[in-house]
Amino acid sequence: MAFAAAAAALVGFASAPASASGNHAGGHDELAVGKAAEKGASARPVRVTMKETPDGKMLFQPAKIQVQQGETIRFQFTNSGENAHEFVMDEPAKNAEHKALMQKFPEMEHDDPNAIRLEPGAKGEIVWTFSKAGNFEFACLIPGHYEAGMHGPLVVMK
Repeated sequence: MAFAAAAAALVGFASAPASASGNHAGGHDELAVGKAAEKGASARPVRVTMKETPDGKMLFQPAKIQVQQGETIRFQFTNSGENAHEFVMDEPAKNAEHKALMQKFPEMEHDDPNAIRLEPGAKGEIVWTFSKAGNFEFACLIPGHYEAGMHGPLVVMK
């Protein structure tokens, strides 16, 4: 039953008017934060670790990411924690919308080029071109993780 409700919510979300943020079920071209890089693109590597601390905080290392407009980055992720975590980069308002949807449907699966979800001990990558300057955000939108500190600024400089 929960799956049917989540599917209905996704259909409603995906049928909303198209915007620069694409839709939740994939089909992204270019987001405000940029776009997936061409396969095999030359890219600067940025290592990102996802983890929890003994006092219950959840975090990314580095806590802030700064790149240049037009730059292509190869994000190399490692989940060194004991919980599944995700990395979603977007405008803060879009992340807030996505977070609210995740609160309602925590088992929701994603196929978004600006996001990755990793189980404990797993590794993965996103290769991304930042085509527009601005202040964005990266976050883990699994319920409770954002509140535990798992978010940070993503600054794209001109």
